[in-house]
Amino acid sequence: MEFPKRITLDPAVMGGKPCIRGMRVTVGAIVGLMASGHTTEEILEAYPYLEPEDIATAIDHKATPSF
Repeated sequence: MEFPKRITLDPAVMGGKPCIRGMRVTVGAIVGLMASGHTTEEILEAYPYLEPEDIATAIDHKATPSF
């Protein structure tokens, strides 16, 4: 499976889970926040070092099946 540039996998960061740009914010955390009703703006307020493209990429990544 190929990951977009904004998503990184590093065994030393968050146990190797897919993260946003090497930061300690997992794709799963972002998708979970969106699924629980948080808006992109609310997530960006909580994580000011993220960019709107990070959130969009996380959602797109989770929506793409990994066959």
